[in-house]
Amino acid sequence: MTSIDLEVVSGSSSAKRVLVTGATGFIGQHCLHYLVNEGFEVHAMSRSRHKTGVDDDGVHWYLTDLFNSGSQETIVNEVRPTHLLHFAWYAEPGHFWTAAENLQCVSASLALLQAFGEQGGERVVMAGTCAEYDWGQGLCLESVTPRKPSTVYGTCKNALQEILSIYSNQFGLSSAWGRIFFLYGPKEHPSRLVSSVIQSILRGETARCSSGEQVRDFMYVTDVASAFVALLNSDIQGPVNIASGEAITLKDVVERIATKLGRPELLKLGARSTNLQDPPLLLADISRLKDELGWQPSFDIDRGLDETIAWWKEELKWS
Repeated sequence: MTSIDLEVVSGSSSAKRVLVTGATGFIGQHCLHYLVNEGFEVHAMSRSRHKTGVDDDGVHWYLTDLFNSGSQETIVNEVRPTHLLHFAWYAEPGHFWTAAENLQCVSASLALLQAFGEQGGERVVMAGTCAEYDWGQGLCLESVTPRKPSTVYGTCKNALQEILSIYSNQFGLSSAWGRIFFLYGPKEHPSRLVSSVIQSILRGETARCSSGEQVRDFMYVTDVASAFVALLNSDIQGPVNIASGEAITLKDVVERIATKLGRPELLKLGARSTNLQDPPLLLADISRLKDELGWQPSFDIDRGLDETIAWWKEELKWS
């Protein structure tokens, strides 16, 4: 895609005008109604949704590829957002950890940030990752845990966060960085853990998993979206862990799924080898999220899995 298909709504005077990148992605699509409810005039970017103009929810859609040179400045100058919520990134499961596309994502993100700052943008929130941290630490606290990414993906995200912090301080831009841990929910890529196990069992197939002793921090995707919107609508600066703060083993997650679907015999733990590079514990300290932002999740793991299972049943026409 080499051009931008824009439909600009004239006469807008909203005090809070947000540009959302990656608006049809796993998290971005769930943010839109929260943003509308918070009084934002929402301008959503996507390179895959064949739609422009204003939809029934009042979201203004733009069909464009953020990673095309020059597109960042063009769309920022057209929308003139006061706020920026940036999710767009290369995220193909199984490939994104080491993909060269991560470098392109950094370049495009920097061009977007510069365009946003130069046209008078006020606040930006970008999506980071727990892969920025030193995974040997186990418990991750924003101001304490060293950052020591071991992948191209984590390194690129960490570099962007560093630049965002310096740029914001130098040019007086309000900014925050949401470090995402492990998420799940409706519309997740089918190859991810929760989705793949649900699909296998719904189809009556064996769900082959590792032993699942690793401890992780899972959050339901709409809670992730809600947290990002709350962060955008605040004045909190710097990195904030976006996570539940609750420890759970992968084994516990998949066993709950199998039990909820009434087919525990289809779950085969230990059928896959455990990645020796996987840390035994990855858990977020969420003090900033709870105490400074005053935000609390709406979904515990059981309710989140119930909602996800119900969505996959509908998607697969299961009865």
